[in-house]
Order: sequence, then C-alpha cells, then structure tokens
Amino acid sequence: MDTLELINELCEKHFTVATAESCTGGLIASSIVDISGASACFNEGYVTYSNEAKMKNLGVSSETLNSHGAVSSQTATEMALGVRSKADATFGLSSTGIAGPTGGTATKPVGLVYIGCAYGDDKCLVKELHLKGTRGEVRAAAATEALKLLSECINKIEVMA
Repeated sequence: MDTLELINELCEKHFTVATAESCTGGLIASSIVDISGASACFNEGYVTYSNEAKMKNLGVSSETLNSHGAVSSQTATEMALGVRSKADATFGLSSTGIAGPTGGTATKPVGLVYIGCAYGDDKCLVKELHLKGTRGEVRAAAATEALKLLSECINKIEVMA
C-alpha cells in the first residue's frame, strides 16, 4: 500500500496517527503530510532526538533509557505509547536507531533501527530492522518501514473490532 492509500484509509475510517521520531528526524511525519488532506488524520509529530526530549515529551522512563538504551525495542514501545496517549491518537508511530555513519557498536551496529506502532488498549507492535546504506538511505528506509508497520496495525485494529 502506498502512502496515499494509507492516509486515505486512515481518514476514511476516522483513525488518527501521531509520530515520535528519533533517527528518522521527521521523515515519517513529512511522508504523511506530503499527502493532501492528511490533516484529517495526522494529529501531531515529535522529533525527540535526545534522551531528555524522549523523557520530557513522550514519557520514556529514565530507567528504560539507562537499562536498554535509546536504541531498543523498549524505548520504541514507550515512544509509541507516549505519543499515542499525548496526541489522543488511534495510532502512535515511533522510530529510534543508528543511522550512521558513526555511532554504531558491536552490539548496536549502524543500521539498527526499531520502529513501533501503538494501538488498541496499550498494545504495541515493534520491529527490529537491520538496514544498509548511507545515513540518508537508512533514514528513508526506516520511515518507509514505519508506514508499512502502521498499515499492519490498521489491519490488527480492524480484527479487534
């Protein structure tokens, strides 16, 4: 499903989405607002690049950041749940990762990205990605994958209904 179809589906079903982005730096939100009429289903977006911003704006716990790091499934989950709650949206979409070319380690290499989608009664689907390419390519691929994850979550919420 392309972004236009995704946004049209969200709007037709009166679903809303909010974004919480770290490594994608607003690319997910930008992809959404590139579609005319997206204001009917896009509530708001946050670029929370620092740990302080993740805690202050999204309610990510310092314990999670200290125990698991900013680049973790736990942080992606708390970001998605936090933005969903704060924006009163049907879906909260998050991204956190290492776009490179620096910043990678043996356990968290460049290209490691976690995307999350919160929906329903505090449910969250998180995916771990291992992306290749330049910094821009990693960020763009992560944003694309996040929108695919949103589409999966739309299907999950429909099954729950």
